[in-house]
Amino acid sequence: MFDVIIRRGEIYDGMGGPSFRADVGISGGVIEAVGKLGGAVAKREVDASDLAAAPGFIDIHTHSDVPLVVDGDAHSHVRSGVTTNVTGNCGNSAAPVTCAAVEYMKRRSADLPLEWTWTSLSGYLQRLEENGTSVNVVPLIGAGTIRGSIMGFCDRPPTDGELAEMQDMVAGGMRDGAFGLSTGLIYTPGSYADTDEIAALAESAARFGGIYATHIRGENDSLLRAVAEALEVGRRAEIPVQISHLKAMGRHMWGQGSVVLDMIEEARAAGEEVTGDQYPYTASATGLGAYLPPWSHSGGVESLMDRLRDPEARRRIEEDIREGANGWISLHRGVGWENTLITRCSNEDLEGRSITEIAEERGTGPYDCAFDILLECEGQVGVVYFTIGDEDLVNIMRHPAVMVGSDSSAIAAAGPLARGKPHPRAFGTFPRVLGHFVRERGVLTLGEAVRKMTSMPAQKLGLIDRGIIRPGMRADLVLFDPGKVEDRASYTDPFQYPVGISHVFVNGRETVREGEHLGVRAGQILERS
Repeated sequence: MFDVIIRRGEIYDGMGGPSFRADVGISGGVIEAVGKLGGAVAKREVDASDLAAAPGFIDIHTHSDVPLVVDGDAHSHVRSGVTTNVTGNCGNSAAPVTCAAVEYMKRRSADLPLEWTWTSLSGYLQRLEENGTSVNVVPLIGAGTIRGSIMGFCDRPPTDGELAEMQDMVAGGMRDGAFGLSTGLIYTPGSYADTDEIAALAESAARFGGIYATHIRGENDSLLRAVAEALEVGRRAEIPVQISHLKAMGRHMWGQGSVVLDMIEEARAAGEEVTGDQYPYTASATGLGAYLPPWSHSGGVESLMDRLRDPEARRRIEEDIREGANGWISLHRGVGWENTLITRCSNEDLEGRSITEIAEERGTGPYDCAFDILLECEGQVGVVYFTIGDEDLVNIMRHPAVMVGSDSSAIAAAGPLARGKPHPRAFGTFPRVLGHFVRERGVLTLGEAVRKMTSMPAQKLGLIDRGIIRPGMRADLVLFDPGKVEDRASYTDPFQYPVGISHVFVNGRETVREGEHLGVRAGQILERS
């Protein structure tokens, strides 16, 4: 007897080929059989005759580290068909950290009901296991977190001793179960690291078979140099490279996405393992502080606040945002304040409004308005900014080396994680690809879209028992209606779950039924093969 039989589903097995009609039998959290199961019996049967069946989606790029501790139900992700979260991206992870750095992390999450009880990655993962999660977790180590733990917000190269300490922290995290190293090279303190430092840390991860996932040093004017740096780190550290949320930002850069894809093709032809991920939206999201030059953040949040109170420092910051400085180009270039919307801050009246609109209401210039908001909210201001061209979006999506990643946290429409107006990608990434880009626009075939969400990230991560519907694989599965699946979340009303995602199984346990979360937390902390 099977635990579950999924009857007569249209199987998209994750390999990118055509679908086929079959039953799927599940026992003990494993796919036991795929085919015509005839008179076989099960404790529960699901009629999937009008549904597609695919492996559970693996979100290669999330920021769910802290949200999963606060609420392990992972509503916005699991109800989108996501069964695995890769955490610790963009150089920012919940662990490992030093005791001194924990205080900074506590301040960043002060508005959440969270008791910070760990410093090591093993301690963090133990906390997740104790709480339980509805999705599997694949942790990365954030290089920015490592640097901040050892050096704080110092804008200088590390000493030999400091570099050795950072390498030891990376190695310790890898021993505790991390799958690799991430960088966020537009964010301080990670942006203070040069290529030599990054390569040295990547070498520590490479010794354990890890990957290098990078939010590159710039995605607008410096895009091509930043991609070249990522490829150089991969060569020097002999480590597989994952370029995060591939894009060309700013109207003046539209069309450069194809140049980036050519660079990736050239590297792959030379034998380098280089892939990327992408979210299916023309707007990005980050913190407003990321618009400011790295020097302004030196010394931490308190030092930044002091500079924003100083009229002379303000003018220098404004000039650098407008003109760039020492090779640094602001995210603001090619975007405009009218296209920058506040998504989360301590003043809820500002959320969902543009900097231009707020500045006009206050009777001030947009730069001073942005600086004032950062001061009022002690630097904790989230923004969405419209910056990506549709042609680049489509070309990158079609590339066979690019997978799907939400660049979001697993949050919920109610409870402590329902804050502000987050980017709709938290609720809509995977259904949007299946609905808008597959069904409505024909950018991808359904089989290829599923491959980019399943077997492709599984292969990158070395998850040998997930990402494919095949006997012996773990039973992470999603059933959806190809004719109805779509995202509902918008920039003005983001807390909306998708439609058309019928059932989700995580390690064989039904977690979503008819689109509703059953309260099951069957996720696991996954291990490197």
